[in-house]
Amino acid sequence: MFRFLLQHQHEPHECGVVYASFRGHTSSLRRRTTVASCLAGGHEIWWIVEAATDLDALRLLPRYVAERTRASRVDEVSIP
Repeated sequence: MFRFLLQHQHEPHECGVVYASFRGHTSSLRRRTTVASCLAGGHEIWWIVEAATDLDALRLLPRYVAERTRASRVDEVSIP
């Protein structure tokens, strides 16, 4: 398993659709806290997830959200 940062971006008028799309999608990301910039006007959401591949990481999201999301493999590093 690898760690991925999912970076999602949408337009201001899409907020409701993005959040509502999780209702019909079974995912470990549901009912879990993450960070988003929607309330500050940025309309981005980020998740850190564990998955075997970037495609598996994107499958944690509803299709509507996944189509607007980039999955980047990441690791923790120590900054001196």
